[in-house]
Amino acid sequence: MNKNPDVNFEMREDIAVVSLTRPSKRNALNDALIASLRSIFENLPESARAAVLTGEGEHFCAGLDLSDLKERDAAQGMHHSRSWHYALERIQYGSVPVVAALHGAVIGGGLELASACHIRVADDSAFFALPEGTRGIFVGGGGSVRIPRLIGVARMTDMMMTGRVYNAVDGVQIGLAQYWVPSGNAFDKAFELAKKIGSNAPVTNYALMHALPRIADQPADQGFLTESLISGIAQSTPQAKQRVRDFLNGQAAKVTKDNP
Repeated sequence: MNKNPDVNFEMREDIAVVSLTRPSKRNALNDALIASLRSIFENLPESARAAVLTGEGEHFCAGLDLSDLKERDAAQGMHHSRSWHYALERIQYGSVPVVAALHGAVIGGGLELASACHIRVADDSAFFALPEGTRGIFVGGGGSVRIPRLIGVARMTDMMMTGRVYNAVDGVQIGLAQYWVPSGNAFDKAFELAKKIGSNAPVTNYALMHALPRIADQPADQGFLTESLISGIAQSTPQAKQRVRDFLNGQAAKVTKDNP
């Protein structure tokens, strides 16, 4: 599936684990690495129920490898950006939910990559930044679409204009990640969540990945209609019917404050 030494893929039970393996470069992204990520997420085994995306070494990803940045004309720059869009869309709108395990630098393109994942776990070493504004460039990997949906336009503007850096706790509070854990525990928590997510009915996970973001972008009347269609499809599956029967027969755990 992948021959790029800068990315590692493995299956751990039914969870796909994808690791950036350029620790000497703080896992900075180049075109070959992005192409490999696209190939991996386009060709996940059918047995995969969820995925974890992580980075080897002290950092998740320090963004674009500026040594890979070439002088391009406008058309070349547009096509280059679009190639990143296609790759990250394979993560956001792929076949399985993806949990990002974030530690150390989550900067620029690294934050764009993390924002394409469905759940983000940040350990205490994580820090978030968008330094493109100070470098005379603009985000090109989908960040201008995905990141404002997480934290709002005003906060992203502040990050890019001033170079503001958020630590892990503040990053979780504003929405850059959903979970905070002590340093060194991001992967374990991400894998735990991936296992839990992978136990959901596949149709429900698919609806959450593919339908929910689109419903959120629709006018209310269209969103309600789309919701009703997806709801009807989800509840009609054999898995859904069995899970409801199990609950009614007292064979499924109830939600409590200790069993969320």
